[in-house]
Amino acid sequence: MSSAPNETGKGVLYATGAFFIWGLFPLYWKPLHAVPALQILCHRIVWSALFVAILLLVQRNWRWLGTSLRDGARLRVFALSSLLLSFNWLIYIWAVNENRVVEASLGYFINPLVNVLLGRLFLGERLTRTQGVAIGLATLGVAWLTLSVGTLPWVALSLAATFGVYGLLRKKAPLPSLEGLALETFLMLPLALAALLWFAVRGDGAFGQLGLATDALLMGAGVVTAIPLLLFASGARRLKLATVGLIQYLGPTIQLLLGVWLYHEPFGSSRAVGFGLIWAALALYSGHGLLGYLKARRAAAA
Repeated sequence: MSSAPNETGKGVLYATGAFFIWGLFPLYWKPLHAVPALQILCHRIVWSALFVAILLLVQRNWRWLGTSLRDGARLRVFALSSLLLSFNWLIYIWAVNENRVVEASLGYFINPLVNVLLGRLFLGERLTRTQGVAIGLATLGVAWLTLSVGTLPWVALSLAATFGVYGLLRKKAPLPSLEGLALETFLMLPLALAALLWFAVRGDGAFGQLGLATDALLMGAGVVTAIPLLLFASGARRLKLATVGLIQYLGPTIQLLLGVWLYHEPFGSSRAVGFGLIWAALALYSGHGLLGYLKARRAAAA
């Protein structure tokens, strides 16, 4: 009887570890501020592909790859998902190194609500009244930020939209976390290698030019990309979606705190009002999901 609670405990530990690492990502990308964001992205793709290839070799887990490459529909979906994931990575890396960590964190705060909206628009999922109110509050928050700051928070909206549509595509052609990351990085690998070769030929490639510490960080990008994904996959298998939904706010919360307290990005009263509306929307959305989960659990027990 103790196995289920033990598995749940492991799931919470794995999921918390994943979102904790994602929350600390600004600490990893900031020291690479001298490297253009596009070059960092290319290195992230190349070293991620190498790292997951080593893991697949160790596991002797290659059979799925041939099946996927022969499946035209799956390949098309993953080609599009890999492009969206690459854009998401590029925007986030650029935002961190342009001192926009706070706005980037906003993107991952509103991402769950974007997922609900995409599910309604493209999957025919019904929108409850509470979810509709939550989306309305979040929209008000974004509108307030736009009016008070004077510009649309495009970094946050781009991150939420690209990751939301990415998740939607992955639902249509599911693969486990490691295999999915492998296929996405393998598909982008030729473009990333060609771009890095072009940078090197032009003489403005960063690798080997800015010191061993920079080279080590670029090479380590594959490890820091894959590890939280694998932790998340292990955690998600052991947990209810409602539990994962609550833990996921750890990542953007850490990013927000880093942006305000460590990097001293502005967070005045106007921005606090906008974030407050979005946090209220998230509290409503999460509370509604948690109540539904508890009711279903009591009904099952009865």
